Amino acid sequence: MTPEEVVEQLEQPLSLRRRVGYVIVALAGLLGSGVVGLLWATEPGLPPRTKVAFAVLVAIGVGWATFGTWAVTRRAPLFARDRVVAAWLGIVAWLLFTVGALVITTLRHRVEPELLLVVLVLGGVAVVGLRAARRNRAALLRRREQLSRRPE
Repeated sequence: MTPEEVVEQLEQPLSLRRRVGYVIVALAGLLGSGVVGLLWATEPGLPPRTKVAFAVLVAIGVGWATFGTWAVTRRAPLFARDRVVAAWLGIVAWLLFTVGALVITTLRHRVEPELLLVVLVLGGVAVVGLRAARRNRAALLRRREQLSRRPE
């Protein structure tokens, strides 16, 4: 494979497989937020903390639906930008979950070790995912730069 062919492959927009994957992500986010929103709308006597949890779940679902739509509609090469954005969405969802867990724990005046473990594991996974996505994007951009500066 010549360097020109490698650069040409780097300059391609998303593959069909990735586009289908992002359509599935968008539909799953939309479906999840729709189901939670429907449940929220049809249950009038929910406690306030359940309403807040539903609002957060709807927001996370809408976020994933927006991300999937954004990724599918990109016609330019992303150079793994989609992975970085998805990893940031994971970080934001983890932060929302952590804040909710902290509020519930504070209201109960009791620390649940299992909840703390879940928060730590999810946070670790989110941070590792973000670091991997950023590293992957940086490597792709570096590779593109090296190949485009190559003397003829």
